[in-house]
Parts: sequence; structure tokens; C-alpha cells
Amino acid sequence: MTPPITSRHAREISADDPAAVDFEALVAAGQPVVIRGLVADWPMVAAGQTGAQAAVDYLLGFYNGRPGTGYTARPALQGRYFYDDTLTALDFERERVQLDAYLARILGALGDADAPSFYVGSTDLDQYFPGFGDANPLALNGPAFERALRSIWIGNRTTATTHYDMSNNIACVAAGRRRFTLFPPDQVANLYPGPLEPTPGGQVVSLVNLADPDLTAFPNFAIAAQAAQIAELEPGDAVVYPALWWHQVEAQDDFNILVNYWWNAAPAFLDPPMTALLHAMLSLRDRPQAEKDAWAAMFDYYVFGPAARPAAHLPSAAQGPLAPLDDMGARRLRAELLRRLNR
Repeated sequence: MTPPITSRHAREISADDPAAVDFEALVAAGQPVVIRGLVADWPMVAAGQTGAQAAVDYLLGFYNGRPGTGYTARPALQGRYFYDDTLTALDFERERVQLDAYLARILGALGDADAPSFYVGSTDLDQYFPGFGDANPLALNGPAFERALRSIWIGNRTTATTHYDMSNNIACVAAGRRRFTLFPPDQVANLYPGPLEPTPGGQVVSLVNLADPDLTAFPNFAIAAQAAQIAELEPGDAVVYPALWWHQVEAQDDFNILVNYWWNAAPAFLDPPMTALLHAMLSLRDRPQAEKDAWAAMFDYYVFGPAARPAAHLPSAAQGPLAPLDDMGARRLRAELLRRLNR
């Protein structure tokens, strides 16, 4: 018998004063947190509570006409965006659309249980709906948020398959209800990640169907299921979680809008960690285990341990790339890496 996903819910707090929420501290604690009513005073939330048509009318008041991307899946898939049986192609359609016309298609399918699922995935608010962020503000204070990316997600009953993001996230429900199922990063092996390419939404996804886990094919998912945390969100609520937490996101009503804010505290000159992972696959993964163990100790010393340790016993003039990185140091290190890759 398949064990159910744990019923353990993420910690909850109330946003008595949304402007006073310390998002960096919440993320630093290392666990997801539901914030009830964080964006309850947004005009977008008020419009959504009036109805789907009112929500669309309000949103389109900011639309600048720029073509976006719409994802459409046939009814039999029940809103789950995934792969075909070969795991080499996706099982849904992707097309360039005028977003106002695509939203009209969503409205036209309201109440139709046999309708396709429609999904506007991560879409930059400032590029497509300028002014929305100012009219529906979230107080993000501190230098860590200077490069925060604001995105909007729109659709009917859809499921974003379990995946991770490389940034911290504040996910705000503006219309409809959402259910997040979150897994800590250390459960990666028990979630059975799929191919690196293609991916349904740009990130690797778990092959496990959370609605019907196949423990014959994925036996260790039973361990991940017990580590999961659930966040059930109403309009106006938000969930905050750290980078690399795996999460499945289910939109549970006929019309749903989610707005999220992604950010990292790391400086802009750092490369994405996935670049290092891919190069490690090229240079380390297929070496003998004894060598891999030795390199694991080396990486722990130079990378995963205290950042200042490798240079602490060296004079400043001799530290080179072991010194704290700045923009120029990152450029030099990148140039040296490219030289070695192109040898």
C-alpha cells in the first residue's frame, strides 16, 4: 500500500504588519513558512475574490500587449505538466500567444470539467504588466532584494511537477487556492530526478507522480513522503521557502494567479552553481571512487568549508583567487577557467 504524503504542515505566522516581515531571517531559518494574509490588501486579491472575469479585467489593465508563452495540456493529463512515455519529449503544447487572448481561452473554459488545462508560466511582471508591482506592493527591504525578480503565473487547474529553484522564493496567492508540497534539499535522491533536458519548466523535475506514487519504480519516495511539508494557501496568503527546496504546486480552482519574488543574497558576479555541477559531471563523476573521495575532501576545503580558510595562512599578495571574490576577481577566474576548457 502506498503511504500518503505526510500531513505535516509548514509553520504558519500571521502578517499583522506586512512591511515588518523579515524575509531574509525566515529563509535563514532553513524551513518553509506560510504567512497568512501577507498580500490580503492587494487590489489584485480583491478583484480575484469578485470573480475570474474581474481578476482578468484588473490584470489586463496593466498588460502592454507583448506576446508571451502559453502552455496547453489535453484534458486526460488532468493539468499535470510532464513528459511523454519516452521521457525525451514533453506531453503538452507550448505556443507564443497574446496574453489577453489566452486569458480569454481560460475564461471560456470555466466550469468545463473536460476542458484542456491552460497555463501561463513564470512571466516577468515588469516586462509584461508594468505598473502592477507598484499597485500591488510587497515591502522588500535590504540590498539582497535589489535584483529580486517578480513573476506571475496564471491558469486553471494545473500542477507544476515537483522541482527546485536556485533562488529563495516568496510565493503570493493573488487568486484561487494553491497547495505546495515541499521537500528539503537532502531528499533529492529519494525524489528520482528526471532528465537534465528537456524539462517542463526549465528545471529538473521529479519523476514521481505525487497523486499516485509508484513505489515499485520509486521505492525510496516513501522516505521523501515522510519529510514533506504542506502549505495550503488561500487568496492573500504566501509561502516563503529557501533555494533548492523541491516543491510541487497545485492550482486548485478554475482560475488562479500566483505572484512570486525570487532572490539570492549572493553577489551578481558569481556564476550559477549549475555551471559548476555540469563541469563536475564532466571532470569528476566517472573517475574511480577513491579519487572522487579525495576530491570530495578537496572541495570541502576549498568550496564547502569556511570561505576564508584556504587563504588564511597566505600573505595577501599570494592569495590570488583564494582571496574574497569581487567583480574583477570573478572575471579573472572565469577567464582562467575558459582558457583551461578551451585547451
